[in-house]
Order: sequence, then C-alpha cells, then structure tokens
Amino acid sequence: MIYTRTGDQGTTSLLDGSRIRKNSIRVDSYGTIDELNSLLGFGKHFVTNEDIIGKIHIVQRELFAVASELADPKGEIYPARIGDAEISRFEVWIDEYVKLMNPVPKFIVPGSSQASGILHVARTVCRRAERLMTALDERESVSPLLMKYVNRLSDVLYTFARFLEEEQELVNL
Repeated sequence: MIYTRTGDQGTTSLLDGSRIRKNSIRVDSYGTIDELNSLLGFGKHFVTNEDIIGKIHIVQRELFAVASELADPKGEIYPARIGDAEISRFEVWIDEYVKLMNPVPKFIVPGSSQASGILHVARTVCRRAERLMTALDERESVSPLLMKYVNRLSDVLYTFARFLEEEQELVNL
C-alpha cells in the first residue's frame, strides 16, 4: 500500500520502527540524499558521456545505502555499506578526469551546458546534505565514512561537471 496514514501527524518511521518528527535533522539529512539521488537520475538524461552516466548510476545505487544508514540511528537494522573502498574509488575517478582537463586558474561560472549545469546543481544539493549530516553529527553520531563519502561525492560531481564544461567548449570551437 502506498499510503499508511501513519505520517499524517508529522512523524515518520525510522528503520528500527521508532517514530521521529518529519522536520528532524535526521529526516532532513536522508531526505536530502534522496533528493540528490533523484536529481542525479534526472541529470543522467542530459549527459552524453557513457562513462560518466555509468558512474552516476553506481553513485545512485550507493546513495540508497547512505540514506538507509542515516535512517538507522543505532546501526542495528541496516549494516554499514559505505566504506573506504567507495571513497578510494571516488578519488580514482577524480584523478582520472582531472588529468583530462586544463587546470582551473579562477572560479568558474557553472552551467555552460545542461549536463554540467545539472551536475553543479547536484553538487550543491550534495553539499547541503553534508551540512545537514554535520549538524546531525553534533547531536547524534554519524559514521565518519558516510561524512567522508558525501564530501568526496561533491568533489566527484564538481569534477564531472567541469569535464563536461571543457568538453562543451571544445565542441563550440
């Protein structure tokens, strides 16, 4: 059933069955991760680079794990799925694409194409998720690996957007 009526009073269930206000920092944190996942799904339709599309799809699957871990405050229902391997993989992706680009001598204006523009928007949503997770971590512990993952993900999105901008500039020459 799509509707349960259990949230009609402004609360929602966490994975352990406990109820929490929908405007809590925890719900805002995993809700923003969900927003990021949806935005990346939309953004893939503007990207023509098959490698980046594939990498975004990997990220989308992992964002379900991030949101689930955030929705399990005691870590008892949903075991941690994000670890050092995913973070290291992000660093490899960043290094791989940075090698293909010119150095950035100044601030860039985001959005020279629809593809880069949507990835820059996704990057800012990712940064918002990171800020919310940081605020949550001040009250309740958040896995340092999740924090690192989301931080590095924003770097990945920035790198992909920049690469697509340079690619677009070459087409316009």
